[in-house]
Amino acid sequence: MDKKLVLIDGNSIAYRAFFALPLLNNDKGIHTNAIYGFTTMLQKILEEERPTHILVAFDAGKTTFRHSTYKEYKGGRQKTPPELSEQFPYIRELLDAYGIARYEIENYEADDIIGTLSLTAEKDGYEVKVISGDKDLTQLSSDKTTVCITKKGITDTEVYTPKHIEEKWGITPNRIIDMKGLMGDSSDNIPGVPGVGEKTAIKLLKQFQTIENLLESIDEVSGKKLQEKLEENKQQAIMSKELATILREAPVDVKLDEIEYKENDQNKLKELFKELGFNSLLEKMGEGVEEEQQELQEITYEILDKLEREHFADQNSLFIEILEDNYHLAEIIGMSLHNENGTYYFSLETALNSPAFKEWAEDERASKNVFDSKLSVVSLNRHGIDLKGIEFDLLLASYILNPSDSGDDFASIARRHHQPAIQTDESVYGKGAKQKVPEEKIVAEHLARKAKSLYTLEKTCVEELKKNDQYELFTELELPLALILAEMEYTGVKVDTGRLKEMKTELAERLQEMEIKIHELAGESFNINSPKQLGVILFEKLELPVIKKTKTGYSTSADVLEKLQSKHEIIDYILRYRQLGKLQSTYLEGLLKVVHENTDKIHTRFNQALTQTGRLSSIDPNLQNIPIRLEEGRKIRQAFVPSHEGWVMFAADYSQIELRVLAHIANDEKLIDAFKNNLDIHTKTAMDVFGVSKDEVTSNMRRQAKAVNFGIVYGISDYGLSQSLGITRKEAGEFIKRYLESFPGVKEYMDEIVQDAKQKGFVTTLLHRRRYLPEITSRNFNLRSFAERTAMNTPIQGSAADIIKKAMIEMAERLKTENLQSKLLLQVHDELIFEAPKEEIEKLKEIVPEVMENALELKVPLKVDYSYGPTWYDAK
Repeated sequence: MDKKLVLIDGNSIAYRAFFALPLLNNDKGIHTNAIYGFTTMLQKILEEERPTHILVAFDAGKTTFRHSTYKEYKGGRQKTPPELSEQFPYIRELLDAYGIARYEIENYEADDIIGTLSLTAEKDGYEVKVISGDKDLTQLSSDKTTVCITKKGITDTEVYTPKHIEEKWGITPNRIIDMKGLMGDSSDNIPGVPGVGEKTAIKLLKQFQTIENLLESIDEVSGKKLQEKLEENKQQAIMSKELATILREAPVDVKLDEIEYKENDQNKLKELFKELGFNSLLEKMGEGVEEEQQELQEITYEILDKLEREHFADQNSLFIEILEDNYHLAEIIGMSLHNENGTYYFSLETALNSPAFKEWAEDERASKNVFDSKLSVVSLNRHGIDLKGIEFDLLLASYILNPSDSGDDFASIARRHHQPAIQTDESVYGKGAKQKVPEEKIVAEHLARKAKSLYTLEKTCVEELKKNDQYELFTELELPLALILAEMEYTGVKVDTGRLKEMKTELAERLQEMEIKIHELAGESFNINSPKQLGVILFEKLELPVIKKTKTGYSTSADVLEKLQSKHEIIDYILRYRQLGKLQSTYLEGLLKVVHENTDKIHTRFNQALTQTGRLSSIDPNLQNIPIRLEEGRKIRQAFVPSHEGWVMFAADYSQIELRVLAHIANDEKLIDAFKNNLDIHTKTAMDVFGVSKDEVTSNMRRQAKAVNFGIVYGISDYGLSQSLGITRKEAGEFIKRYLESFPGVKEYMDEIVQDAKQKGFVTTLLHRRRYLPEITSRNFNLRSFAERTAMNTPIQGSAADIIKKAMIEMAERLKTENLQSKLLLQVHDELIFEAPKEEIEKLKEIVPEVMENALELKVPLKVDYSYGPTWYDAK
């Protein structure tokens, strides 16, 4: 067997994992995001690389032999966050449980350990893989050593071979140290030659090969200024090259045969995963797939090649299997049916060739349980079958019972409800590039189990829903809504691709103009999209104050640039350039990719079982996220048009629905009175908080009042308000205090809802939707504070979501009873978008506000604004 050594840069991967994932905690309050990310990376490496030998190298301390050469080495680095430091002992414990060697040496870096062992292994004929987030290690690349550098997150990597390095930089791997010597490295605080960036360094190395050759021939360098810089910084360049050079003969006392990878300690891993709360990882190992397979009960089922009437009963569960997420494009790979007569599996072809199936599917009186209504309806609709009679949807029931613990994995839902084990889809079909449909017998048995489990779960879930007082929420809101959403998705919304292409061309021209202006202001050409190059321009050439540094250099994130806006004209252009660039790539190019070639329509999917507040979201593409702050963003809506000649787009949205819900729930007299009298709520708030008359309210006062009004809805803190208004935390705290004194009902609501959540462990909306908040009693201040803010916000945001859902159901019904051709196409937050013939507009102007404003009776009136026009843009 060929020998393969994998060397992992432990500190680098742990840092990457920490900053790539949100701050997670286990139930003991220990931060776990770096450990979790590190674990998933390890598992990926073990599965994909299958190493015979493996070692994780760590830095032993903050000082190394390089500090004796240059005491400022790595001097600009920020202190390791304590939330990460506390995770390193667990990462070491994790490696021991995996049976993976780890090593560190005083006075040396992990890079030096990796450099030394990779050279030893190369000489012994090993294939070597190095994995890090640090590009310094690319200098080790050779015909026997490949260096993988993590990019986004931790699992996406760029593979550096000598060929890739030649294509990327035009140099050989052993010249990377010369490149670093010239350009320096801000992340390691290696100075290099001031004013020499990557492009110049590469150009010089192509001409002179090494720093030493270059420094002996400075007079041959073109450009007097560059010659002067090189002359002045000769010693610094040589020192920088030394600092960047990885040692390949460090005193490593580990032999290759000592780091052979044999096997992990399953028991130790299970204990550790349990302690850390890594349930999904537990499922994937011994307590997951393997044990599920052992626990699988015998099942009797038939594979049918024709469906007859006797295969159906009064109560049936139908399971439709589609492997890809987008059921508008993906094909059905099989179906299963369970009822009192038996359990059956059949192919799509069998279903389509059996008249009894279509007759049963379209019979509204034939009761059906499904896993996902929208998927079931849309996927059959694509084949001319109009599925009716759905009375139970497991995905929605599970979501209502606990929105934080839902998901579309059938096996985990079954396990949560203590059903007999079902294999995960991953264990049956594989994952990612390795995913494939196995032989029919395996698929048939897997689907038969799902249909049978679905049949039993209906009873279990209905009992729980009734116990939680949520059965009506399920039967009268979510289930009927699913069928309306399925119809909306299937109908789609027409797109004028010509207009999108025009906008793309217009925006490309704007971006080009802006690029020229930015280069002019910078005094040179550079890649604006490269944070590294932009950092050099802003903080070295233009000498703007450095706000924040990252591991790879200067931070040029939006929040950093916003703080620099008053310092230089270039900043406004860069911010605008980024915004327009995102519009171009994410929206204009992104939307063109998802227009259906046969219909010229976009068929978005509405996520009905995702958010913890009950709000709908949309995906493939996300039509709720088209930016509307920029005029260029708003104009994208010009491309959304009616699907019939002479029709118009009609949009109606709730005015300040969340504040109206707050007035109702908090029962605050002042707020209720303001809404009943149709007062401008932000002006009224400013009057009360600042103690002034209506005429004395300035635009700034109203702006601040508006920020507090919406901030209160989202459980804002003094820090959050200070950031949004650009005031001090003390001023923001005082503002919130005055607001709560002015609206005592709101203050009482906020206090009571938090106490209520602490006692019950959850909060509810007006229609009994629950959100569980286990962190509300946490000893960790940040976790507890977040849970308290969530407790205040969820009943408001969730009730607003329930109201618009109810309005959609009643609106769909009203369009039918009025016998109108108008169609509901989209829901975007508090807004409904229709397409309608011009002759029906007067009717819509009458019935849409009527239905929406009466969806739920509150102590304050609901108010709806509407508009219409030839495009979605014009309807706004």
